[in-house]
Amino acid sequence: MSFLTSDRSVLSRRGLIGAAGAGIAALPLQALAQAPAPQGGQGAGPGGAEITVDQARTAPIPIAIPSFGPGIGEQMTQVISNDLAGCGLFRPLSVAASAGGGGVPDFDSYKAMGAQAIAQGTTSGSGGSVRVEFRLWNALTGQQLQGTAYTTSGGNWRRIAHIIADVIYERMLGDKGYFDTRIAFVSLNGPRSHAITRLAIMDQDGANTRMLTSGQWLVKTPRFHPTRDEIAFMSYAENRPRVYLFDLGSGRQEVLGEFAGISFAPRFSPDGSSVVMSATRGGGSDIYVVDLGSRATRRLTSSGAIDTSPCYSPDGSQIVFNSDRGGSPQLYIMGANGGDARRISYGSGQYGSPVWSPRGDLIAFTRIGSGGFSIGVMAPDGTGERILTKGFTVESPTFCPNGRVLAYCRQTAAGAGGAGFSSSLAQIDIAGFNERVIATPGGAQAPAWSPLKG
Repeated sequence: MSFLTSDRSVLSRRGLIGAAGAGIAALPLQALAQAPAPQGGQGAGPGGAEITVDQARTAPIPIAIPSFGPGIGEQMTQVISNDLAGCGLFRPLSVAASAGGGGVPDFDSYKAMGAQAIAQGTTSGSGGSVRVEFRLWNALTGQQLQGTAYTTSGGNWRRIAHIIADVIYERMLGDKGYFDTRIAFVSLNGPRSHAITRLAIMDQDGANTRMLTSGQWLVKTPRFHPTRDEIAFMSYAENRPRVYLFDLGSGRQEVLGEFAGISFAPRFSPDGSSVVMSATRGGGSDIYVVDLGSRATRRLTSSGAIDTSPCYSPDGSQIVFNSDRGGSPQLYIMGANGGDARRISYGSGQYGSPVWSPRGDLIAFTRIGSGGFSIGVMAPDGTGERILTKGFTVESPTFCPNGRVLAYCRQTAAGAGGAGFSSSLAQIDIAGFNERVIATPGGAQAPAWSPLKG
């Protein structure tokens, strides 16, 4: 579905009327000359030099990851390697199985294979618990950069692997990782013309997929709460399209706000105290904010146009949204309390589905022009627009927590009778490289990236 048939589609479809991974303890391991934590977006690179993300995009960091041990240890090694290789900023090296263990590495042998860093670990445990000891070494200086022991239930081994990958990312690049996160999405099954849609959630790498709704009703646009295990989304339940809250722990669903028309396109405020959304009014729609404590509702726009897809800036002071008040769908920014809005999109075509980067420096969007669909980014003042990817349909961008990667939906054209149509999720670095598909069971659309897990 394009952005004209996602957030905007409700205006033409009126006739259609758990906390995972808890209980992880982390303790520091003794180290010789352990390096201080990196600061300011630069990591502890080889030979003491600092590595930036931009440098790693050009020359991915060679890192050796010897096996963490048999069984779970080997599986963890693979997950860590996949995380680091998948972001495009690291180049995991092939290491002999015998190279694993918890002793001081043979740095000369690792340097000979070209490694700049070594991620070393061991696993042990019994009675359903597992202990993982992890150390990160600078292969060129022999300096230990990180040493941590994790203890948790055996079922949490995959999450521990993601946490370790995040530690490596941060220590080497000076920026928070994003591997210990989830993606909510809409799962699609069946023919395109009447696909069954279900709200779903998975780890960011496509593992541990879980269906949250039965598929009885059409669902759209899931969005994560910034601090709670909760999702806001739109559902056509009981043939009344409205915004709902979904508690991931209990599975409880609750309608959010009472509107005379259809409510849709929800997004939480950065502090989690409210939800901004759209609601229909006559032939158009306005943007409203609903306080989650009092359930008080306040209207922010009254342009007489279709105002939709609102998204807060990271500091909560502004809202970017999509409106056709100027004749075609474009992007506008207004204060969080409403009032005058200024247009920021001036390229060729129609703009929609804006989302503000967690870093505050970019706004991602979908654009439809003569060349088809594209996803791009621009500065909040509208300057520096860059197209990252194009396709038959590419839409619904969502930032990872550190703002370095976008997930989005990519669809292919259907042939006669709808054959050949597919809808999948993909990721791309904000520099426009390392585009890759995220594996999902069946079709998928409308991704939403979670914050880092607590």
